[in-house]
Amino acid sequence: MNLRDNKLGTWIAAAIVLAIAPFIAQYFGNAWVRILDIALLYVLLALGLNIVVGYAGLLDLGYVAFYAVGAYLFGLLASPQLADTFPRIAEIFPGGLHTPWWLAIPIGALVAGIFGVVLGAPTLKLRGDYLAIVTLGFGEIIRVFMNNLDAPVNITNGPKGLAQIDSFNLFGYDLGKRHSLFGLVDLPPVTSYYFVFLALVIFSVLICYRLERSRIGRAWMAIREDEIAAKAMGINTRNLKLLAFGMGATFGGVSGVLFSTFQGFISPESFSLQESVMIVAMVVLGGIGHIPGVILGALLLSALPEVLRYVAGPLQNMTDGRLDAAILRQLLIALAMIAIMLSRPRGLWPSPEHGKAAPVPTK
Repeated sequence: MNLRDNKLGTWIAAAIVLAIAPFIAQYFGNAWVRILDIALLYVLLALGLNIVVGYAGLLDLGYVAFYAVGAYLFGLLASPQLADTFPRIAEIFPGGLHTPWWLAIPIGALVAGIFGVVLGAPTLKLRGDYLAIVTLGFGEIIRVFMNNLDAPVNITNGPKGLAQIDSFNLFGYDLGKRHSLFGLVDLPPVTSYYFVFLALVIFSVLICYRLERSRIGRAWMAIREDEIAAKAMGINTRNLKLLAFGMGATFGGVSGVLFSTFQGFISPESFSLQESVMIVAMVVLGGIGHIPGVILGALLLSALPEVLRYVAGPLQNMTDGRLDAAILRQLLIALAMIAIMLSRPRGLWPSPEHGKAAPVPTK
C-alpha cells in the first residue's frame, strides 16, 4: 500500500505542477509560456520519432517532412489560400474554408500516416546509413516541394508561406483570443494552447506506453535487436516496418496541425533539415526507446536554446559585438550536447538494461 500511495502522490504532484506551470511562467512574461508550448510540441514530435527510431530501430532523418505535411494540410484547410486560388472553391465556400479542429487533427494524422507508409515502402531493404540518407532526402524533397508549389498554380504560396490560419475553437472557446478565468486569472492565447497541447501529449504518452507493452511493440524491438532472427521467428518484418513508419508519422502530422494553428503562419523555413536533426538529437540525448527519457530530452533541447539566449547576449557584449549572438548560442548548445553525451553515453534517462547474463553463483 505504501508503494501505491507513493505513486499516487507522485502523479498528483506532477498534475499540480503541470497545471500551475503556465501561470508561473506567465508571471515572467508570455514569452516563457510560449517556450513551454513549443517544448510540448517537440515532446509530441520526439514521441513519434521514438516509435520509428527507438522501438523499430529505423534511423529516420526526414521526420520533419510529416511535420510539414500536417502543418500545410491544416494551413490549406483553415486559411483563405485555396479559396483565393480556385474560384470554384470560393463559390462553394463563400466565407472560405474553416475546417474545425475535431476534423483537422484526424485528417492530419491520416494523411501524414499515408506519407509515412509511402516513405517506408521503398526503404524496406535499407538499413543504417543508407536508410538515413534516403529519409533525409525525402524530408528535403517535401520542403523544396512546398517552397516551389506556387507556380503554375499557387497552392502553398511558395516561400511567402501561408497566413491567416484559423485558431482552434473548442466548443465556442476561441484559443486565439484572450480570456479570463472567473474574472481573476488572465488567460492569453499561449496559456490556452498550453492546456490543449498538454492534453494531446498525455494522450500520446498513453498510446506509446500501450504500444511498448503490446505484441506489436515487442515485435518492433525484436526487429531492432536482430531483424534476421525476428524474421526467422515468424515476425512479418515488412508489415511491421511500414506500421512503424506510419504510426510515427501520425504523431508528426498532429504536431504539424497544432503548430500551424498556434503560429497562424507557416513557411518552408520552419521545416528545415536542422529541425529533423534536432528531433533525432532529442530522442538520442534523452534515451532511445525510453519514454521518460525521450520526454526529458525533448524538454531540455527545446528550452536550452532560449535559456542560452541570455548567456550569449552578455558574452557578445564582452567581445564588443564581434561575436554573433545566434552563432554563439548554437555553439553553446553543441558544447552542452557533447558534454552530456560524453558523461551519459546511453542518454540522460536510458531504459533499463535487459538481457544481462545471469550472475554466476560463487562457491
